[in-house]
Amino acid sequence: MRVITTIKEMQAEIKKLKSQSKSIGFVPTMGFLHEGHLTLLNKARIENDSVVLSIFVNPLQFGPTEDFSTYPRDFARDQSLAECEGVDIIFYPSVEEMYPHSSSVRVIVQDRTDVMCGKSRPGHFDGVATVLTKLFTIVMPTRAYFGIKDAQQVAVVEGLISDFNFPIELIAVDIVREVDGLAKSSRNVNLLPEERSEAVVLYKSLTAAKNAIEGGERNPQTIKNLVSGIIHSETQGQIDYVEIYSYPQLKEIENLEGTCIIALAVKFSKVRLIDNIIITVRQEIGGEK
Repeated sequence: MRVITTIKEMQAEIKKLKSQSKSIGFVPTMGFLHEGHLTLLNKARIENDSVVLSIFVNPLQFGPTEDFSTYPRDFARDQSLAECEGVDIIFYPSVEEMYPHSSSVRVIVQDRTDVMCGKSRPGHFDGVATVLTKLFTIVMPTRAYFGIKDAQQVAVVEGLISDFNFPIELIAVDIVREVDGLAKSSRNVNLLPEERSEAVVLYKSLTAAKNAIEGGERNPQTIKNLVSGIIHSETQGQIDYVEIYSYPQLKEIENLEGTCIIALAVKFSKVRLIDNIIITVRQEIGGEK
């Protein structure tokens, strides 16, 4: 496994791989790898000749109240985990390497950002889209892997790839869950014991919503009320949002139809958890589901 820190060397290595007609699986991260990242790397390893992992804490996606300097970093640990997953190259540039001077061009995301987590993080997805535009251009992957747990980010990336005609296949990987259904996250360790017990209710509420839809319910507000009611009655967490949109467009819908996302965020004492399910609702024809 190689660690590359400069854009010039990375591009030279990619040119070599392309000349050998090798497919490239790319997993962009900010490091401090967890099991979700490892699942992406494992899938990339299975589906591609070469696997590139980028580790770059991107300052452009941090808001004024979010401390870039204290974001967790442990490159030695990340390197060890990446090697165990069969990663071929870690691209590990510095901020100075990625942003040597003020940019003359900005990438601004105009859609899919004013809902869910994006409402409280203005400019965040502009930073995500900017760094991904640079990384996609540098790495030129065949496939790029993202976790569907951050479904809004996946939707934004889908729009970026489509709008800018990147010849990249976007692979959205399912949420990795604990045995009891809780979505795995590095933040889960910050839950108090009683909160950890309650946290399973988030997925329980989403499962109840799915069952109701499969039973014929098509009113989004009824589904949102169902999810909120379960969380209110069975946890001490504070609901940040429970939202339903078309996916990946993230547009409001009056009737559940086509591919939809039910997403939620709940605040516990020291941590905010997110979860979602994406379902495809068939159009009713002749009174049948």
